[in-house]
Amino acid sequence: MNRVMGIINLTEPVDNMQYLTEHRPLGAVPFGGRYRLIDFTLSNMVNAGIRNVGIFVQDHYRALMDHLGTGKEWDLDRLRDGLFILPPDGRHHSLNPGDVELLHRHLDYLEKSRQDTVIMTWASMICNIDLGNVLAYHREKEADITIIYKAGGPGTYEGRCTLLDLASDQRVTGIEVNPIIPRSRNISMQMYVMDKVLLMEMLDQSVSRGETDWVKDCLNRNLTRLQIYGYPFKGYLGKITSLKSYYQTTMELLQPAISRELFFQAGLIYTKVKNEAPTKYTDSANVSTSLIANGCVIEGTVENSVLFRGIKVGKGAYIKDSVIMQKSVIGENCHFEHVILDKDVLVSAGKHLMGAPDYPLVIRKKTIL
Repeated sequence: MNRVMGIINLTEPVDNMQYLTEHRPLGAVPFGGRYRLIDFTLSNMVNAGIRNVGIFVQDHYRALMDHLGTGKEWDLDRLRDGLFILPPDGRHHSLNPGDVELLHRHLDYLEKSRQDTVIMTWASMICNIDLGNVLAYHREKEADITIIYKAGGPGTYEGRCTLLDLASDQRVTGIEVNPIIPRSRNISMQMYVMDKVLLMEMLDQSVSRGETDWVKDCLNRNLTRLQIYGYPFKGYLGKITSLKSYYQTTMELLQPAISRELFFQAGLIYTKVKNEAPTKYTDSANVSTSLIANGCVIEGTVENSVLFRGIKVGKGAYIKDSVIMQKSVIGENCHFEHVILDKDVLVSAGKHLMGAPDYPLVIRKKTIL
């Protein structure tokens, strides 16, 4: 993989994440008790031997920089290659730039990189995939571009989707972006393998024509000119493009088979290490079917929920089907169902918060109730 570099594009739109993306990009949203969404695609690259990763960001990226640091946890703190966070360059550009323009602003990073092949991904697809197998497939097919996809159909996942029409040899013959009446059941995972020079040429040509969208203007325009193939991924996929899909994917982690595959099967998922004491369960604690990180103090009941590190749950409190992010404090005799608390929320005793499976209640970071 010395010839391969990774690009993670954090400019993707989301339908409605409410407060969760108010001060952070989608890739920095906490997930699974101790991770961030970007940890999965970044770990997939590192597990495949990629040692040069560029992360393209647009705004609100301070939380991301704090999480990634020098890239030490992913073995990317290197004298040569390593981890690069690429913010906007500050010059005047269009008011609503698309991903093509944002990628084009850093062509110099691509040009100076010593690798000749690019694996480009977004952060909304949660999976554990062997990218080495994808690269071998790409070369076997002698493809110009390989797109990783998941069969299942648009009804399988919540929110926007891009669908691929495939011939019998897996060549991509058509691409549908958010169709009202879909014709295909192959969902693009927004993961692409291609030659670096080809990527640079496509970006430059699109910007020179005033085009802004990678899929519509770069891929669709070149379907007949380029050899574009699909690679079928058959493992677990969590597709996060909205608050509802984030909540549903988090709840799926409580299924042991999914957790084992997602965190261990193709390779480990790495994250920023924060050492905490083991969680303390008092005599009044009652916990079932939940993921609970280190540093918590549990005195109440936790059922079918995900708790991040440093949570305090008071005596008599009842938490069900909820996601509680780090350092939140829940007072005695509180009752939560279908609730998402962002970081550092303080809830005083006796409060009842209730959401719904399709529309969980979200409480903003550092709120005091």
